[in-house]
Amino acid sequence: MNRRESLKAIGLTAVSTGVLMQACNTDAKKEAENQPSSSAGDEAAGREPFELERNKKLQAEKFFTAHEMATITVLADIIIPKDEKSGSASDAKVPEFIEFIVKDIPSHQTPMRGGLRWLDLQCMNRYNAAFKDAAKDQQLEMVNDIAYPEDVKPGMEQGVAFFNRMRDLTASGFYTTEMGVEDIGYIGNAPNKWEGVPADILKQYGMENV
Repeated sequence: MNRRESLKAIGLTAVSTGVLMQACNTDAKKEAENQPSSSAGDEAAGREPFELERNKKLQAEKFFTAHEMATITVLADIIIPKDEKSGSASDAKVPEFIEFIVKDIPSHQTPMRGGLRWLDLQCMNRYNAAFKDAAKDQQLEMVNDIAYPEDVKPGMEQGVAFFNRMRDLTASGFYTTEMGVEDIGYIGNAPNKWEGVPADILKQYGMENV
C-alpha cells in the first residue's frame, strides 16, 4: 500500500460513475463555498436559492466526530500518500470532502460510521490501540487485510466493504480537485501545434525530399 501508482489504479477503477458524478457536483459546491468571491452574485451564479440554502445548512452541520475525522485522515493518506509529484489526500482536503458528501448523500452515513467503529475494534483487539493511534506498520497491516476484496479472509467482509467505500470516496475527492487532475496529467482542451506531415508518412508516399 505504499506505491502511489498501484493505489491510484485501485482507487480509480473502484470509483463508480454515479459516485464520481456526485463527487464532482458536491466538491464543486464545497470549493465555491470556501473560495472568496468578488460579489454575492458571483457566489450565487448558476445556483437556485434552495441550493444555496441547502449548501449553507450542510456546511454548518457536523457529522463525524474529531476521532472519526482523524481516522479518515489517516486512511485517506494511506490510500493516496504524498509523493514527489503531488500532495496527499489530506493535502487536497479529501477528509473535508468526505465529511461533506456523507451529509449530502446520507446513505453513506451508517456504513461509514459502522466501518470506522469496526476498524477501531479490530485494532483494539490486535494492537490494544485505536486505528489512528496504532503504529504505522500496524495501520498498514490492518489496511492490507481489507484492501483486496478477492483475498478477503473469513470474518473480514465488513471491513472490506467499508474500505471499498472509503477508497471510492477518497479517489473521488482527490481526483476532482486541481491537485488530483494535475497528478494524472490531464490537461483538458489545448490548441494543436501543426508541425507538418509526419516524416514516416512522407516517406511512405515518396515525398520525403519534396
